[in-house]
Amino acid sequence: MAAEEPRSLFALSAAAVSRSMGALERDVWALPGHLLRGLLPLLSVFHLERAEAAARRAGLSTQPVWRQLWDDVMKTRPPNAKNITCWRKKFLETFFSNVLHGVLDVSSDRRLSDPHFSPLLHSSPHVSQLTLCNTLQGALELAAEHNQKVLENLAVSLRTLKFQHLLSSDQSVRRSLVLLLHRLIHHGSVNQVSMYSWPVPDTVLLVLILSMSAGFCRLGNAITYRSSPCGLCREEEKARSQESPHERAERGCCDEGERSDGKNKEAPAEADTEVNGCQADGGLNSVLSGPTSPLQNPVSEESSSKVPCDPTSVQGGSSLCILDQLSCQRVLRKKRRRLKPAVGKKRRCLRQSRGPQADPEDLYDFVFTVAREDNSGLFDKNSTTEGENTESWTSLSTGSLCAGHAGCKKRGGSAGIFSLKAAKCFRSVSTLELFSIPLTGETWRTLSNLLSSWVSLENLVLCYNGLDANISCILSALRALSRHSDCQLRVLCLSDVSSHLPCVELVRCILSAFPRLHTLSVSFDLKTQLEGKRPEGNPSCSEAEIPESCLEQLEIRFPREPLHTTFLLPVLKASKSLQQLSLESATLPGPQELGLLLEALRECNPRLKKMGFYDVNLAQHQKEVLLLLQDPVLQEITFSFCRLFESSTAEFLSEIINAVKRNSSLKSLRLPGNRLGNDRLVALAGIFSEDSSSSLCRLDVSSNCIKPDGLLEFTKKLEDHIQQRGGQIQFTHLCLFQNWLDQDAETAQEALRRLKAVCTVVSDSWDSSQAFADYVSVM
Repeated sequence: MAAEEPRSLFALSAAAVSRSMGALERDVWALPGHLLRGLLPLLSVFHLERAEAAARRAGLSTQPVWRQLWDDVMKTRPPNAKNITCWRKKFLETFFSNVLHGVLDVSSDRRLSDPHFSPLLHSSPHVSQLTLCNTLQGALELAAEHNQKVLENLAVSLRTLKFQHLLSSDQSVRRSLVLLLHRLIHHGSVNQVSMYSWPVPDTVLLVLILSMSAGFCRLGNAITYRSSPCGLCREEEKARSQESPHERAERGCCDEGERSDGKNKEAPAEADTEVNGCQADGGLNSVLSGPTSPLQNPVSEESSSKVPCDPTSVQGGSSLCILDQLSCQRVLRKKRRRLKPAVGKKRRCLRQSRGPQADPEDLYDFVFTVAREDNSGLFDKNSTTEGENTESWTSLSTGSLCAGHAGCKKRGGSAGIFSLKAAKCFRSVSTLELFSIPLTGETWRTLSNLLSSWVSLENLVLCYNGLDANISCILSALRALSRHSDCQLRVLCLSDVSSHLPCVELVRCILSAFPRLHTLSVSFDLKTQLEGKRPEGNPSCSEAEIPESCLEQLEIRFPREPLHTTFLLPVLKASKSLQQLSLESATLPGPQELGLLLEALRECNPRLKKMGFYDVNLAQHQKEVLLLLQDPVLQEITFSFCRLFESSTAEFLSEIINAVKRNSSLKSLRLPGNRLGNDRLVALAGIFSEDSSSSLCRLDVSSNCIKPDGLLEFTKKLEDHIQQRGGQIQFTHLCLFQNWLDQDAETAQEALRRLKAVCTVVSDSWDSSQAFADYVSVM
């Protein structure tokens, strides 16, 4: 190709460039950098993606092109735009989601309609986070046969899977969801599952997502090894069928030992399931099938580790093998009790399996019941007979057991109670988050059973799920999980409307049950006083001894409860590694309480680096505030909306400034919502004076009634101090959210401009007049 031909591309229309790229691609990527720079904005998404390597070799960045593409196609300003480091990934990830959910028409822009460009296929390798919502039509599309390559790409790239505003869905969508979760979690890289805003959850769908996130799989006859689009399962089965007897025997011993240790398999190729023998499958199949849930702890390790392929071992439930029924298929065509499906079909208790192909409804019309556990099991409350336990809980899918029919009764004694240790053979996620999803008592118990052996789980966040008295389920699960030496749980966040236990007592219960936590956050809005009543199986923890814990971060939001240091003291003594403590919305019952707390922290927690008070009235605790600011170990101190200066004098402010000036360890001071005003803000500039030994890097003065003239005066004093110190200052960040800077825009802009030459300024365009009107309206 002649040298002038590539240059003539700039005279072509954008559409012509796109049509010409197929033939000219190899030569175009060899163009000099200055010519390639002019060509990049004309390329389609398909060719722009392929030009990345050539642009890097030429020392060019495609980021401005992708950013412009975002503005032209998305026509919105992304949140936290300043923090976006790769606009290519941001565009393609959002593009994938919009196309999947049908909110973007690729014909709307010629750069998206390249004949070589497959929207989902070419953007899927860049998707690390995906949200499925409403009726899960996105799952139906991704599980379609023509998108198999897309699903393979997502299995490699996707890390976070979110569900939001879900609605009840039909069976085909649920079946597609099972395929999707199986590929992305069990054979993929998804390590976080989050669910948001589900006011009336479909219990069957909810439990399906939870159980598959925990590593369970119930695909039934809908998908078998022989007809499954999951090639990984077929390959694994083929590899096992080709093993020599010696290798099979060695693997069997290894699997048995691993099951007894309760380890969760991270690699699907090491799944501890004997497919041909159906030995492990029997327990695994029943996880989502029997009326009496195998999510109960076993009667004994021996009975749980070997589950015969026997119809009596299913307790009357329909046992569908994981991915296949294989040799169990014919044996397990027994009468099974059936409950009313979620879609409102007529209840049927007795039902025969219809030949080799079971009823498609078997995939979803299943029953979860959870029995109480004996002394060594999940729940502390002693139970009577197992038969009574089976009938004592209601079905998760319909709300009541199909009682009174012979076909619904438990059969086979304890043989049907399987261990999760034997059942867990697929990879599971490490982070589970549930936000604003009300759970029933049965769902809590099911979640508790899943958690009890979820050894790969590292982060658990439960927010506004109707916890209340169901905290006993979480405590029981933590106690069971703590028995696994390889469990990974490190972060637990509980937040809800009301607290069934006083917050400090709940913290003690949690740490007593699971001392290996590194981060614990407990937050409640309202206090529920239940005198003389405790969660079942959990007596008061006030006398419980806490073993030495690994706790590094503790956050407690009290529902206006008094903070009694004597109750918190055992927690502090057991947490020698504590580095961060946050107390919010607590009341101090006496003038000495805060002093006792600080004394306990000095004695018990020498590694404490961060201390925060939020919405705690410290107006009468000036001495303790100064002691905190003088602490030689603390690096970050927060007094947020603590009314520090409500009844203080100018002398108190001077003491604060002097304390910070002499403290060389303090790096961050956050004072939002303390009514600093202009004068006190200007005085704070003295922290950086020439005689200061302060190492303060960050100062937060948000929501402090600061006006533009006061900010400008603060800026001038700060500039003077920096000049006096020869520019040697460590101050790097100033936070100014929600101040009255809109009252004089010109002065505010000058102050901010000068400040940005000194440090990073974080501010916003807050309408103070509207905020004041809102405040008055709710007074």
